[in-house]
Amino acid sequence: MGTDQAVYLLSQMVWNALIVAAPILLATLFVGLLISIFQVTTQLQEITLSYVPKILVTAFLLIGLGPWMIGRIGSFATSLYQIIPGLS
Repeated sequence: MGTDQAVYLLSQMVWNALIVAAPILLATLFVGLLISIFQVTTQLQEITLSYVPKILVTAFLLIGLGPWMIGRIGSFATSLYQIIPGLS
């Protein structure tokens, strides 16, 4: 395997990880921003008010998007296993 093929596989791995993680990270970021704005406007500084909604959104997204995430990672792993015989 040449360095160009290794760099290509590494970049594909990073892009797949970014695509799989992006929905959860963006949703958590958006909910955290909304909760922070709510806390600033109401001056309600309850610590559980910021954690519980983010945990719930993350759990619902993992339940909803979990099969897609596993499928995407699984197809990438399958493609990696398929190119192993062609490596020299």
